[in-house]
Amino acid sequence: MKLLPCSAVKTTSPDIQSNVEDEMEMATVRHRPEALELLEAQSKFTKKELQILYRGFKNECPSGIVNEDTFKEIYSQFFPQGDSTTYAHFLFNAFDTDHSGCVSFEDFVMGLSILLRGTVQEKLNWAFNLYDINKDGYITKEEMLDIMKAIYDMMGKCTYPVLKEDAPRQHVETFFQKMDKNKDGVVTVDEFIESCQKDENIMHSMQLFENVI
Repeated sequence: MKLLPCSAVKTTSPDIQSNVEDEMEMATVRHRPEALELLEAQSKFTKKELQILYRGFKNECPSGIVNEDTFKEIYSQFFPQGDSTTYAHFLFNAFDTDHSGCVSFEDFVMGLSILLRGTVQEKLNWAFNLYDINKDGYITKEEMLDIMKAIYDMMGKCTYPVLKEDAPRQHVETFFQKMDKNKDGVVTVDEFIESCQKDENIMHSMQLFENVI
């Protein structure tokens, strides 16, 4: 299960390979299976599902962590027709909840748990955190525009019909008219959640990946 492609350690000797793997295992002791019981209690995955996720994560990322550069490489493979660098940066920051500069297996699982199995409230809170770039509890037009531009850049110029240059700004204006209930120029988490819950398209899209694993 190729979840997060990482650079694997390459050696010619099986003995050296084994030693390297042992060292990797010791270095990532907190990601070993016995810690899965705690994750099972904290997440919405079963122990079996966590074991599958763990093996996939460890096989692809022996170090037990993913840095931002690797994250960007992954997204560039998913969206080769555009530039996913900026969006991957924002998404990485949403997964990196402790702002350590890397995404651990725990970070990955907890984010995935919300996105795939979370309640509507949990998913919308996660989405709000993604849009709230400076994490001050509010979404400004500038923050939403930065995210929208990043999404449009990632999708590339090959969309049909071809998107106009000012499409991201128009998108943001439409969103803000719906979400900024008190017209104070910022969107709070309550305004964000209330508006999204009233949007059938958003609610439908949130259900699409619930049974992926």
